[in-house]
Amino acid sequence: MFNDLIDFNDLTLSEWETLLELGLDIYENPSKYKDYCKNKILATLFYEPSTRTNFSFQSAMLKLGGNVIGFSGTSATSVSKGETLKDTIKIVSNYSDIIVIRHPNEGAAYAASLYTKLHVINAGDGGHLHPTQTMTDLFTIKKLKNKKMTGLDIGICGDLLYGRTVHSLIKAFSMYSDNTFYFISTPELKIPEYFTYELRKNNKIIICDRIEDCIDKLDIIYMTRIQRERFKTNEEYQKQVGIYILDKEKLSKAKEDLIILHPLPKNNEIAVDIDDGDQRAQYFNQAGFGMYIRMALIIKLLEKPKTQINLKNIKTTEKKCVNENCVVNTEKNLPDIFKTVKSNKANSEKICCAYCETEM
Repeated sequence: MFNDLIDFNDLTLSEWETLLELGLDIYENPSKYKDYCKNKILATLFYEPSTRTNFSFQSAMLKLGGNVIGFSGTSATSVSKGETLKDTIKIVSNYSDIIVIRHPNEGAAYAASLYTKLHVINAGDGGHLHPTQTMTDLFTIKKLKNKKMTGLDIGICGDLLYGRTVHSLIKAFSMYSDNTFYFISTPELKIPEYFTYELRKNNKIIICDRIEDCIDKLDIIYMTRIQRERFKTNEEYQKQVGIYILDKEKLSKAKEDLIILHPLPKNNEIAVDIDDGDQRAQYFNQAGFGMYIRMALIIKLLEKPKTQINLKNIKTTEKKCVNENCVVNTEKNLPDIFKTVKSNKANSEKICCAYCETEM
């Protein structure tokens, strides 16, 4: 099995399907798994605020018979005294069996994985990735669409530039084929091209300016909030907020079996009367499903010890990542690591930061 869960593409499609099937079995037979993690400790290191992800991981470990330690916010920890990510990870590794981390800097989860013998789970790193939310999304789709993962028309609306849940979802669906994606956003928040390269190989992409342009075709619409915390100024944020709102008038043109998803929290991008007044709204159920798939992930990771990375074998470079929010530019003494990935151009490659995937 795999060492850590940093990026959705860390696993093969077969491994993801195994996780999804295990999650479904846990959902249907929870008592069978109540002692799977007895005497194991999960450390939840949440440098950023979280409700659903944090609580669902804690609930997942407790439902498996394990225990939880951790923090939510850094004000009461040694991080507030200047402790580095590396040192925090090394210390926490003494007290736990598996680590979940959410961090405002992109690539922080990968950086954490370099300095521990424990399995590390990425619970969101800046505007980069959020693979366990994607697990929740896929689990929800698989359950509500009778295990159908191909031949779907999927609309993704809102913040496609900074939305780490969107980026992870697109990476996940690049493993599947014959789906059509409708990307609905302003030009300023459009999806970065490097996230669509693999998706385009076996799926169709359509760019839309308005929800109304495609709502009648969709099997799933994935709404996202405009994230105030990702904008440098409030003025930039105000130019984007409130442009896309899913309401009853728009939904009157949608299919009866449409599924409305949202990674949450939501602001005003879905009208309040949709929450309880439309059976197609599944985002609260979606949040609940997250616990079961995270239980599956914890079980699978703890099945075998981690093969720790030998830092002496990592190739470094003199180049610096140009992404100001990359963890390598905010944490002390991290090695400058780069990787080669396929380019949008035919038969070509590009050099990217191994932490945040920003192209050099």
